[in-house]
Amino acid sequence: MERHYGMDWLRVGAFALLILYHIGMVFVPWNYHVKAPALVHWAVVPMLAVNAWRLSLLFLVSGFASRALLMRSKGLGDFTRNRSFRLLVPLLAGMMIVVPPQPWVELLTKHGYDGSYWHFWFADYFRFRELAGLALPTWNHLWFVFYLWAYTMVLTLAVALLRASWLQRVYDRVFGTVLVLALPLAWLVAVHALWFPMVGETHAFIGDDIAHVSYFPVFLFGFGLAGSPAAMRAIRRWGWLGAILALSGYAFIAWCEIHWPHGMAHWAVRPYLVAHAVQQWGAIVALIATADRFWNRNHPMRATLTEAVFPFYIVHQTIIVVAMWLLLGRGLNGGTQFAILVAATVAGCWAFYLIGREIRPLRPLVGLRLHRPKRPGATLAVR
Repeated sequence: MERHYGMDWLRVGAFALLILYHIGMVFVPWNYHVKAPALVHWAVVPMLAVNAWRLSLLFLVSGFASRALLMRSKGLGDFTRNRSFRLLVPLLAGMMIVVPPQPWVELLTKHGYDGSYWHFWFADYFRFRELAGLALPTWNHLWFVFYLWAYTMVLTLAVALLRASWLQRVYDRVFGTVLVLALPLAWLVAVHALWFPMVGETHAFIGDDIAHVSYFPVFLFGFGLAGSPAAMRAIRRWGWLGAILALSGYAFIAWCEIHWPHGMAHWAVRPYLVAHAVQQWGAIVALIATADRFWNRNHPMRATLTEAVFPFYIVHQTIIVVAMWLLLGRGLNGGTQFAILVAATVAGCWAFYLIGREIRPLRPLVGLRLHRPKRPGATLAVR
């Protein structure tokens, strides 16, 4: 299949937004591993501009890229082995090495823990039970990697058992029309407003029903989209309407947050959830249409950036949490703290990627192939 550069750029942009979003989590009054001394309540409104669709978009582009890798694989067995190695190895390494500073800082700043990091790592982190309400060990932000692996395994089983060519024809016929906008939107409205109203994700995998019914279908949608020019044409055709729906949904959400900063009126809860779903799928359709229309072109930096985003994802949250902990008590204002966090996170992520890619034994641990690509353009965005 022909490479879609626009989806590469969309994936890079989605991960960049995710990093900024997690930096923002330090400053808003939502639960996070470490918090700034002075919270910025108004920042909730711009955060909500991406809250609804950021993770769904990542699962969709991951499904899209998985189709490309499957078509390049020697068979389902090769595909399964490759995906398991590329996802589970960095997940396990991340849980053992990258993630532990996060719960340690959280215990220090929120629960009065007084042990050193090394005492925590050797004595408490691998306890396999809770400490001050935190389940240890943990995957924290790396939950996405395990979910992606699990969804990929289910997909592989489905491809092995079902008539994929027939399913693709059905996909093309259904999603090659305005239903590409309407049908997933109806599903997400049912998920958020009818089946799981005001239910939060747990990221524990078992029992995380709202996450699975939200993310697994969009992962499958992305897998089908990679082989469906008809659906891509429909998305491009209806992208303008997706943008209008996304802006309308966000406008209502922002109005609710501004109008009721300390608790929403009961009557507004259901419309708020519908607006969340409308914003979620409308933004995704609009962004894919934009990527297909304007971004489907190569650039010398594309291969490096598409390779770097997974190592960036693995390490970014630990850098944010530790850097913010180091800034506590230094009397800096919020703007200065934010600027330092952005600079430290970008610099730390680049260092993690550049060092990891040059040392062969480290490459799988930081989320890269064991062997470097023969040429820059060979790098495939397949997280």
